[in-house]
Amino acid sequence: MAERPGLGFSSRESGVETALRQNEQPTRSNRPPQKQAGWWSRHQKRIIPYIFITPNLLVFAVFMFIPLLFAFYVSFHQWSLIGTSQFNGFSNYSEMVHDHQFWQSLRNTVVYTIGTVPTSMVLGLAVALLLNRKLPARGLLRSIYFMPVVISGVVVALVGEWLFNDNYGIVDEVLGRFGVGTIHWLSSSTWAMPTLIIMTLWIRVGFCMVIYLAGLQSISSMYYDAAKVDGATVWGQFRHVTWPLLKPTTFLILIINVIFSFKVFDIVYVMTGGGPGFSTTVLVQYIYEQAFQNSDLGYACAMGVVVYLLILIFTVVQWRISRQGESTY
Repeated sequence: MAERPGLGFSSRESGVETALRQNEQPTRSNRPPQKQAGWWSRHQKRIIPYIFITPNLLVFAVFMFIPLLFAFYVSFHQWSLIGTSQFNGFSNYSEMVHDHQFWQSLRNTVVYTIGTVPTSMVLGLAVALLLNRKLPARGLLRSIYFMPVVISGVVVALVGEWLFNDNYGIVDEVLGRFGVGTIHWLSSSTWAMPTLIIMTLWIRVGFCMVIYLAGLQSISSMYYDAAKVDGATVWGQFRHVTWPLLKPTTFLILIINVIFSFKVFDIVYVMTGGGPGFSTTVLVQYIYEQAFQNSDLGYACAMGVVVYLLILIFTVVQWRISRQGESTY
């Protein structure tokens, strides 16, 4: 029996599919011409960030980078701000090595730094831990502790001079009521430096408190909940949770405080003027005296370069120690 011829569905379907494909794929003559992207369109994502940071870079270059390079240049010259400078090589640095007053001012700066940096950090952390709890008028207390930070250093020095004055100081008046004799806070070489440290702590404690408070509030509460589940005491929570997580904050505060201490000038200049004698003269004040009183700008720049290098070395060493501690932890 002969087979019936097929109905031809497959050939009909293939013809329909071919027509649809031809309609879906337009010919090259029907495609709109593509415009080539311009130079700005291709590079704007890379350029726009630099446009935004250009003002800051200009300010940094004009007021920081260029003066730093100029100080390096002047440190190898003898210049009195008047007339032309004369190149003298490393004579300024050689003079610094044999300058007794330079070493005394460096010693005073180190003593001032040791007296202000650790104490302000410990007190600032203690106040931050206290004000991180739920307390009545907590916002007001934070503002009171932070208020000295926004006050000018000259104003703080004037307040300190009024409080610790040898003749009419309030501190001597209060101590006298408890039978303590008169203490020559500002005119004694023994008490002048501790007085400067006390007034500096009035500023630094509030600064450290704010930075530590920000670090404490960034620590998630789940760490403390886990520590409580493990039976950790309050001291255990601080030792194993709070302090390790505050190490980056502590590193930041340490570096900033050391820089502030090595750059101190206004409080010392107003309260003691570097005296009595040379007992409170710090590096920046000695640099100021050499530059603008003795008109020896080359020697002053050489000392400024040394201060810069000391701070840079301390920062690098402390950064490496901090990185090693974090990797060990």
